[in-house]
Amino acid sequence: YTSGCIGVGFMYANGEGVKQDNFRAVEFYQKACNGGDALGCYNLGVMHERGEGVKQDNFQAVELYQKSCDKNIFQACYNLGILYEEGKGVKQDKRKAKELYGKVCDLKEERGCKNYARLNEAGY
Repeated sequence: YTSGCIGVGFMYANGEGVKQDNFRAVEFYQKACNGGDALGCYNLGVMHERGEGVKQDNFQAVELYQKSCDKNIFQACYNLGILYEEGKGVKQDKRKAKELYGKVCDLKEERGCKNYARLNEAGY
């Protein structure tokens, strides 16, 4: 049932077919994440990072992105790389960011390859 929760959460987050409501979106993404759905955790992480429907919390975003990244959701790995590179919600660690971007590149996402090369050229 978790994919249904993601779909309904997306509808609430974007006001598609229902009145836009970030609080409801968070509820459905949380249900999906609690059910072990990596995409639900990713979407919930985005909401925490942006402070939409929940208090803005980079620490929580890092935790949720890590859960998703562990299951190869490239968007989560990419966002987690940015947080490590900028030191938001975690101690700044450009080597860790490069490692995450490398994983994104391995998952065939060009942005990860570009960021990996940029940090590699900078000596990280």
